[in-house]
Amino acid sequence: MEKDNNRGQWGSNFGFLMAAVGSAVGLGNLWGFPYKMGAGGGFAFLLLYLVLVVFVGYVILNTELALGRKTGTGVLGAYKAVSEKYAVVGWMGAIAPFLIIGFYSLLGGYCIKYAVANFGDIFGASWGVGGEDGVGYFVALFENRFESSIYTIIFLALALIVVQAGVSKGIEKFTKIAMPALFFMLIIVIIRSVTLPGAAEGLAFMFKPDFSVFQGTGWITVLSSAGGQMFFTLSLGMGIMVAYGSYLPKNENINKNAMIIPAADTIIAIMAGMAIMPAVASAGQEYGAGPGLLFMTLQTIFNGMGGAGAIFGFIFYLLVFIAAITSAISLLEAIVSIPVDKHLKSTGVNKRKQYTWIIGIAAMIEGIIIALDGLGTYLPPMFGRFCWLDGFDLIAEGILMPLGAFLTAVIFGWIRKDFVVDEIASSSEFKSKNFYIFCLKYIAPIMMLFVLIGQINSFFGLGWF
Repeated sequence: MEKDNNRGQWGSNFGFLMAAVGSAVGLGNLWGFPYKMGAGGGFAFLLLYLVLVVFVGYVILNTELALGRKTGTGVLGAYKAVSEKYAVVGWMGAIAPFLIIGFYSLLGGYCIKYAVANFGDIFGASWGVGGEDGVGYFVALFENRFESSIYTIIFLALALIVVQAGVSKGIEKFTKIAMPALFFMLIIVIIRSVTLPGAAEGLAFMFKPDFSVFQGTGWITVLSSAGGQMFFTLSLGMGIMVAYGSYLPKNENINKNAMIIPAADTIIAIMAGMAIMPAVASAGQEYGAGPGLLFMTLQTIFNGMGGAGAIFGFIFYLLVFIAAITSAISLLEAIVSIPVDKHLKSTGVNKRKQYTWIIGIAAMIEGIIIALDGLGTYLPPMFGRFCWLDGFDLIAEGILMPLGAFLTAVIFGWIRKDFVVDEIASSSEFKSKNFYIFCLKYIAPIMMLFVLIGQINSFFGLGWF
């Protein structure tokens, strides 16, 4: 099935890789990875994460890119093209990014606020952090629901401007500049972090083997955490890579790209840990401080660096913002591509700009509701126990993404076995074909069930293990 040229296409392989890596490198790397690694025992978590990337991430990524290119459409149309009865998996891949974009935009808005505030501190402006305690500053921000809503809207609007411009002129053009900039800024922060007094302890925590967290059934908890992190950071199970794959030219090497993307993402995730963990160790803070590590712990550390702290704080939160917005762009594209493709198929007219802003406004409403919740302070709890941010995260990352990936592995590993394999092999020699097929049939489904069970147990505190 050939793609309609009206849909758009990546202008170069480098542009596609920057967009795909930009999707993968986001808050999952700079926010989620460090604190989850901290809570998961450092090196023990890293080891399981790498195993999952090789045996599951690479396989599902290959599958989603090939599915997108073969069908030439977004996630819902792609699964329908395989069979109408698999539309439910496509809906999972459509709903997940929409649920994520709301709270993702809230956190992205926080990044803008922190970058602006630290920039203000460089000049001693009244709108800077002003040395306020990191915890107090963060609490004041999420309790100010109007300000949180405004920054959420600003963040989403910036992402929408890029998406409505199209694949090559918008997404590709932006990420080709943003991703190299992020990489160099991250190096600057790493250099400062590892030269702090006591930084070696943080590096040892990351790389020194310690498997005590695996005792008993603890390994399942770490596995589920690493699995959830892998899916979130590699943008799997949320329609993104299917949509991005649908814009790939037929001569692009899918298998090679499926190796490069997780490798680049993992390198940057480890670099993020090297930027954060040594600084946390130097300040005597907790490694597994939870989501507050990014906004509370690190801001406290920057406050303690003296005059240079504001400079490094600005650079750090600016790079986190870049990581966040490249991922937000991909989340929006996964959703926008669905109605755009449907309308294009029926009328031959590309209504990208209109659908981008329609979906964008809906996402803004979702983000504002989450902002108004104030992290569980103001609105009734979702499911009777979660703040709205955690509730949406549970549905998307905890259930839809691993369940969708499990069904994907079953469909293409057992039922439609040649559907994506032939597409992967069509543009290059598929040397890892046997490894891919084995992992898709046996390893990925089993791992996904463990991750799904572990995520549900973790979110609801069921105490199964």
